[in-house]
Amino acid sequence: FLHQDSNVGGGTITNGDTQWMTAGSGLLHIEVPPESLVISGGLFHGLQLWVNLPKSMKMSPPRYQDIRGGDVALLSSPDGGALVRVIAGELDGHEGPGITHTPITVLHATVAPGARARLPWNQEYNALVYVLNGKGTVGPDRRPIRMGQLAVLGAGDVIEVGADESQESRSPSLDLYIMGGRPIREPIAAYGPFVMNTRQELLTAF
Repeated sequence: FLHQDSNVGGGTITNGDTQWMTAGSGLLHIEVPPESLVISGGLFHGLQLWVNLPKSMKMSPPRYQDIRGGDVALLSSPDGGALVRVIAGELDGHEGPGITHTPITVLHATVAPGARARLPWNQEYNALVYVLNGKGTVGPDRRPIRMGQLAVLGAGDVIEVGADESQESRSPSLDLYIMGGRPIREPIAAYGPFVMNTRQELLTAF
């Protein structure tokens, strides 16, 4: 994807890259596939995650971070069956390059068929597991989960995931996006791309 914004952010987002954009007090942006990709065709996918800011930080200056795939912290499970990329926050003392306004951890995990991974987790954080590709299980009771599904986990200090022995040909491994952070617990008023705390603040943002 080609990215441009009104805060001088810009560049190309390629395989494994992350663009971390803080809208804050306001930002205009656009992402489009390169013309060469449109002409050649093919399948690709991206994931967009909106992270809320607490009231005291909603009008922060906009910021753009260009995180290359090779810049993330790369970890593996003891048996080598799972590869974990730390994009932001930290996992077991290993920090990712993403700079966040509030305590957050964002991971991309690839689990080989039949392999399992137990990831230490901050008990103060909530936890979400989204399946990008493949099928497997999540949690200590091994609930089934597959591509396009999101698991919302309860309190705990470990996230446990596993890949089924048999995977589809288009998804040879279980690919997961694992994220969470310290809950903000403030009122939310949202409309279109604006996320504030009250309706009056939405009107001001417009």
